[in-house]
Amino acid sequence: MAKQQGDISRRELLARGIAFGGVAMVGLSTQLFGQEALSEGTPLLTAADPLGDLRASLRGELLTSADPAYDEARKLWNGMIDKRPAAIARCAGTADVISAVKFAQSNDLAVSVRGGGHNVAGKALRDDALAIDLSAMKGLRVDPKAKSARAQAGVTWGEFDRETVSFDLVSTGGTVSTTGSGLVLGGGLGWLMRKYGLACDNLLSVDVVTANGEFLTASESENADLFWAVRGGGGNFGVVTSFEYRLHELEPIIGGMALYPSSMIGDMFRFYREYTRSVPDSVTAYAGILQGPEGTPVAGDIAGFIAVCHSGSATDGERLVRPIKEFGPPAVDGIGLMPYTAVQTMFDAGTPPGNRNYWRSNFLNEISDEAIDVILANADGLPSTPYSFLFFEHMEGAVGRVGVRDTAFANRDAKYNFSIFSAWTDRAEDDRYITWTRAFGDAMKAFATGAGYVNYMTDDEGAERIRATYEANYERLVAIKRKYDPTNFFSGNQNIAPKT
Repeated sequence: MAKQQGDISRRELLARGIAFGGVAMVGLSTQLFGQEALSEGTPLLTAADPLGDLRASLRGELLTSADPAYDEARKLWNGMIDKRPAAIARCAGTADVISAVKFAQSNDLAVSVRGGGHNVAGKALRDDALAIDLSAMKGLRVDPKAKSARAQAGVTWGEFDRETVSFDLVSTGGTVSTTGSGLVLGGGLGWLMRKYGLACDNLLSVDVVTANGEFLTASESENADLFWAVRGGGGNFGVVTSFEYRLHELEPIIGGMALYPSSMIGDMFRFYREYTRSVPDSVTAYAGILQGPEGTPVAGDIAGFIAVCHSGSATDGERLVRPIKEFGPPAVDGIGLMPYTAVQTMFDAGTPPGNRNYWRSNFLNEISDEAIDVILANADGLPSTPYSFLFFEHMEGAVGRVGVRDTAFANRDAKYNFSIFSAWTDRAEDDRYITWTRAFGDAMKAFATGAGYVNYMTDDEGAERIRATYEANYERLVAIKRKYDPTNFFSGNQNIAPKT
């Protein structure tokens, strides 16, 4: 079918991201693409602004490549991601999310959802899609009497912590303060997880916009199947616009990091293994390898580190972290009494936005001598930047006291998560560091449960890896996906397809 002058095909719309300004004519949205599948070249529009109805319906901005703010708005934390959405709906509230979802559904547009934009796989954006950007939704209310907080989806963990700490309340959150609330949907490992459970274990309810644009609240008593699924199942089931969290009394924090020279790394891991076998739930400790920081005795070489957080009596905390301070002793001892917000930002300097990032993670039930040998054999390949590190996160405690089938997060029996965070700045180094990280991660699978942490997964790990990660919960997740998103409209994630 020949195109008439003034007509525009869907492909041209997506490729060009057209935005002309002005208000669309009445009824344009119902005629925009039609209801049937269209072949390439089929005329779709005869009006000046194909996105006019959506623009007019939003309280927030709608950006396309014609807007000066577009390139900044499409930047993500991982500088390796360079996606060009057809349009970015910068939602100011839930009504904007509903409008964006309904517009995309009506016009057969793919979507992505952005919260903090911190996901290493870059799932927040897709080429030629409508990006539903929640980052401006910053509403946050603490109820100190009920010990709960309601946070919109654009709130970062740093913003959340600053607000709750002012009421002497806290909840398990991410270990990098610029991470967004989407971390909760994948489980949410954090410094308080052994005492209070994962971030998702502290959810009381969520507000969700589903694939048909319906607004639902999900909790233990309302849409309970959806509430079960979002606690670990990622963004597969809808756009979560707000989260209600259980809060806990803020207690004194003993935390920080100790550094060890490269010659001690093997012994450090063996010490860490024994230390984590005996500490109570009030202690969460990580151990790993990084490039020795400038200005320290370990500069110029890889170094071992143990980072720790104790929440509780300061006297107990000092006693429980003393073995770390005495082991070695460390070349640098940065462990002591500190504000909770300082522990929560401990890794911020090493994880700035814009670096090129590629990760791998595996859940483990034990740190064997053989696993330590593999780590030591690969450690010299760590990118020579201050932004790369590999580490164990000790789980157990309250994490493991939740049943495998009680939430979608199935990896309750794992004792550790081992991750490789490779970060660099030079695009020319991509092949080198991606190949190293992938091979190292594969080598660690020999000691792993077969599952990985979905929040740390890159885009090339495959459907079987996702299925293995959800283990016994996968089929139930598929069934819930069929109920709330039967066409897989929300597929820009670590995807659980609605068909087995």
